[in-house]
Amino acid sequence: MTGLTNRAVVIDGRGHLVGRLASVVAKYLLQGGKVAIVRCEELNLSGHFYRNKIKYLAYLRKRCNVNPARGPFHFRAPSRIFYKAVRGMIPHKTKRGQAALARLRVFDGIPSPYDKRRRVCVPIAMRVLTLRSDRKYCQLGRLSSEVGWHHQDVVKSLERKRKAKLQVTLKHNRLMKKLTVKARENIAKQAEPFNKIIKSYGYEC
Repeated sequence: MTGLTNRAVVIDGRGHLVGRLASVVAKYLLQGGKVAIVRCEELNLSGHFYRNKIKYLAYLRKRCNVNPARGPFHFRAPSRIFYKAVRGMIPHKTKRGQAALARLRVFDGIPSPYDKRRRVCVPIAMRVLTLRSDRKYCQLGRLSSEVGWHHQDVVKSLERKRKAKLQVTLKHNRLMKKLTVKARENIAKQAEPFNKIIKSYGYEC
């Protein structure tokens, strides 16, 4: 992730390892970049699912004995779990750290403005490239749903609708492309003399 831009870099969380992706994102945020992570429910954790669940349940037991409302606060949604992973890698109690975290956006699924944006991946954080093929792993969405996140079915439903809508759009775009090619072929003879003039000035038709 090199080069800063005023527009947020949209990362598709599917198939990335939480810790590795969080470290890359944290560094980019501290350098002044803006990042949006979508599909956090499809992030991966290394290790067997049962092992990760026991670790998370032990984490949930860590609370203020006098008044639990004082914290620490335990996030259940995949997006918030990833947010807290990034926060742990940033000096979030300083002005610089707070400004960095303000440039981070995390989402379960792919909400409206980002479904039409180009999404990228981070190769050094991809599970298939970094985790040995015989190692166990689990999905963050499944873990979240078993420790108190109640919106997995809603996110899945919205994702199905988004993918169905995308297929319609892709079908329309392919049809328009074919019609454009056919239209160019139909007027190729009439346009040939004009194309020669355009090419003589150094432009491509």
